[in-house]
Order: sequence, then C-alpha cells, then structure tokens
Amino acid sequence: MFVAVLALGGSLAVPAAATPHKAHPHKGTKIDHIVVIYEENHSFDNVFGGWERVRGLADAPPEPQIAPDGTVLPCLPQNDVNLTSPPLPVTCTGTVGSLAIRSAFENEPFRIDDYIQPQDTTCPVPGAPFQPNGVPDGSGLPGGCTRDLVHRFYNEQYQIHGGRQDRYVAGSDAVGLTMGTYDTTELPIYRYLHSAGAPHYAIADNFFQAAFGGSFLNHQWLIAARTPTWPGAVADYGANDLHSIVGPDGFPAGTLLHPATPGTKDAALTQAAASDGSCKVPAAGPTPPAGTVCGDYAVNTVQPPYQPYAPGTAVTRRLPAQTAPTIGDRLSGAGVDWAWYSGGWSNANGDVGAPGWTNGSTPGTCTDPNTIAGAVYPNCADKLFQFHHQPFNYYATYAPGTAARAAHLRDEEEFIAAAKSGDLKPVSFVKPVGAENEHPGYASEHSGSSHLVELLEAIENGPDADSTLVIVTYDEFGGQWDHVAPPHGVAGITDQWGPGTRIPALLVSPVLKHRFAVDRTEHDTTSILATIERRFRLRPLTTRDAAVADLFRAPVFPGNRP
Repeated sequence: MFVAVLALGGSLAVPAAATPHKAHPHKGTKIDHIVVIYEENHSFDNVFGGWERVRGLADAPPEPQIAPDGTVLPCLPQNDVNLTSPPLPVTCTGTVGSLAIRSAFENEPFRIDDYIQPQDTTCPVPGAPFQPNGVPDGSGLPGGCTRDLVHRFYNEQYQIHGGRQDRYVAGSDAVGLTMGTYDTTELPIYRYLHSAGAPHYAIADNFFQAAFGGSFLNHQWLIAARTPTWPGAVADYGANDLHSIVGPDGFPAGTLLHPATPGTKDAALTQAAASDGSCKVPAAGPTPPAGTVCGDYAVNTVQPPYQPYAPGTAVTRRLPAQTAPTIGDRLSGAGVDWAWYSGGWSNANGDVGAPGWTNGSTPGTCTDPNTIAGAVYPNCADKLFQFHHQPFNYYATYAPGTAARAAHLRDEEEFIAAAKSGDLKPVSFVKPVGAENEHPGYASEHSGSSHLVELLEAIENGPDADSTLVIVTYDEFGGQWDHVAPPHGVAGITDQWGPGTRIPALLVSPVLKHRFAVDRTEHDTTSILATIERRFRLRPLTTRDAAVADLFRAPVFPGNRP
C-alpha cells in the first residue's frame, strides 16, 4: 500500500543561520517528546519545490492549466496588484471566452520572488481595511506579502480535477497566483537546515493535507481525524441557513474564469441532505454532480461555540460544541501530558497576567494597540489572531472553566520557555499567531519561516533536543498548485473528505539515521495522529488514522522505531 524510497545526501555550502545552534550527532536515543509545529497555507511545490532530491518543480509535468471549458489558458491572468499588467509589461495576450487576458505570465509556474521580494512593502497593516487583491508595493509594511487565495472544500476538489491538477487557476479568486512558487534556497528554514551543525532532518515529499479545503477543517482533522457536524442545522434557504449549494460541475462559487452558476452558494456547511440521504436541491436550483458530499457537515470556516471567537459573532453562526474524541482525550486518558500552544492565546482567552499576556494590569481595558476591533476585556485577541485555528476550542471537553482547558490550552510563550528549560511535555502542538504563521494575504512568507527557525532553535538548543521528534507541516495548500496528485481510491486511506493537495512536511530529530534524507512514504495529516498513537500506545480515533502510515514507518528511522 505504501511505497518508501530513500534519497540521501549531505549538506550544501550555504551561509550559516544568524543564531548559532548546537550540533546533535545521531545517538539512537528514544523519542520521549513529539512536537508538532503547524504552519499555514502552502503547497509543497510552492515553498519546497526547489529542495534538492525531492519530487519538486524539476519533475513537474508540462501540462498547462485549463479554462472551465477544458481549453488551454493562453496566459496566466493576474489580479494581485503587484502582478497585474500594468504595472508589469504585457508579454502574453489571449482570450478565454469573452474575457481578454493581458499578462506578463505564460501558462506555467513562475517564481514569486522575481516580482515580489521579501523586503517589498506589500504586507497589510493589521486592522486596516481589507484589500482583496493585495497591497501595492510602497503602501504597506515590509515582508513581500501576496494577496490571499481561496482555499475551500468544494473549490479544491474542482481544482484537483480528479488528479489532473489543471484547474487551480480556473477555480481560484487569485487566478494566476496559484502557479507562483518561492525560491526554496532563499527561505530561512532551508538556510537553517543547510547551515553548519544543523540538526538531522528529513523531508516527507509525499505528504498530503487530510481533508479538502481550508484551515478550519484541517485543524479539526489534525486533532480528531474527522469532519465536525452541526446536528439539525437550519436548512430552509434563509438567512441562518449555512449550507452550500453546489453547481452541476461541483463548483459552488464564482471566479474570474468561472462565473458563478445562478443559485449556487459557498458557505460553512456542505450542501444539505434530503430525508433520503441524497443532496437536497432547491426548487429551480442547480443539481450537484453525483458523489457530492451533502449533509450537516462543517467544512469551511465557522466560529467556535466558546470565547475566543470573532467579536460580535451571533450564536447562530457559531458551531455547536463537538463531543467526538480527540487526540487530547486519548492522551489524557493514558496519563500522557500534552498541550496546544497558540501564539496570542493568553490575550485572546483572557488569561490575565499569564505568559504572553500583553494587556497590562488595568482591569476592563485592552491596552495593547494590536488588539482586534470589538474585543471586550479580558478577551483581548490580537488583530491577526485566527479563532478558527484553535481546534480544541470547538469541543465541550475544553469548554471555558474546565480543568482540561486550563491544563492543555496554553500560550506559545510557555512552549518556548519549556523548550529552552528542558521541560517539554510528551506531546506539544505549536500554532504561531497570524503574523508569524506564513499565511498568504496577511503574513510574510519569509518572516514566518524565520519564526519557524526560532522555534526549532529553541528546541534544538534545549536540554530535551536529543529525545525529541519535531514534525513541521502546514495545515493545507492555501489555494496553491502542486503537481503531484493526491492518493485516490485506496481503502481506508481515501474517502469523501480527502486527502487533498500535497503539503510541505519536515521531520527533525537526532534519532534520524542521516544528516538529510527524503522520505517518500505516503502520508497525510492523520499520520501525525498515528505517530502519536503508536508512540504512546493509544487507540486510533477513526478508520483514517488507523489505516494511514505513521511517520515511524519511514525508512529514515532506525529500525522503524518509536
């Protein structure tokens, strides 16, 4: 079922990282700590496609992106304000239907760094009015940000196109930006891992996001290996009906190249189900294609039932508390300590005076100028705190006031302190705050990669480094193209939820057999759950994490241990 091929190689001569770090030669030690660092919104080809020896851009097939009618796009249309023509010269023209395209981009992958550099002032000022097509260079903050790209449940399935990988442009609100890539060798994480004395690491270049779509859903799959439900959700096509309505080609929305089918709607839930279990179709509405997932499933961003949630969100727009088991429940049941460490959590959760709290000692007032508009003390969330990135906050077990919440939902500052002091818990999940998580649109890729390096240095320079496995991956593809088709039709591994697009993944540990290796074992996000379950002898949560290959099966581990 799984094919494993090992590629070995030494480090390259590149400039050393800015902060010195100690070298950890392989000692064959036991893994007592697993740290999961969960970054944001990049496909494998987008950021890791230029890493040596991986299935990357050099291996990408020449098949071009197509229009919704199946014809080949003449050029890549762009709507990011820093990629349009003007300001860039027109070097390619053509038409798609009645739409004229004037572009600087051929129908092929391109390097974002050639047009938007890390020092360019294209990042939005937090809290400023939203600019959907990005910030013109010279009017924002430095960091080389692009606009955001749509990354939603039905959209991604349309973009993947049955494994053809050729409708990423047609299915995106950011059109040609989907084909952009970064110079891998210039990323801080690449330079760190290629510097003198860097820790042993492996790249998993066959690692996919567990579920189609975006951040909310894949965070849920990271901790529970299942899609949340909204039992009895309103399904009357009124204002409080949060079900999607899917078009005949599986598309529920509209883009520059794919005008919306009349009557479609892209919302938080799947299309509603009829009483017989089939998809419910509104009168005179479009009929979705066979195989469309329907029911009361939460697949796109929806706010949690508990604080912290986006200020002003009505209860009718907040997902009811979930009761399915999570990996946290399994760990606690086995007496294994763990925590979800989130950047900005103390401020958002109202943990006054706790590590990470930046709102002073004046009761009733959020004093940090970076507090989100509408916040009510003590829930003083940062302007870039992402409420839907806190998956345990959707579960009744971790409701406000519970001992489980106080023990396990903590601030990233506590993790950094624990790593430096040698007090890592057996299992740690680390979620950087928005400004540091690499998410296109509101965060800088290079700044986020630098923060990732800082987290790794805190671990690798700390007393627990020799017994720690660090898993670095991304929640989902962020709407960006990748040339490797996700697995399909594999019993137990694939289902109606995914896996979706290939995403970056790194394993960092002195236990790894080689200084650098490429692991081609087939994995997805639930492989992280399977790894934790195997190490601590826990029962699987669902059929997916029971069937998927855990990361210890990779040949980069001696004896395929834990």
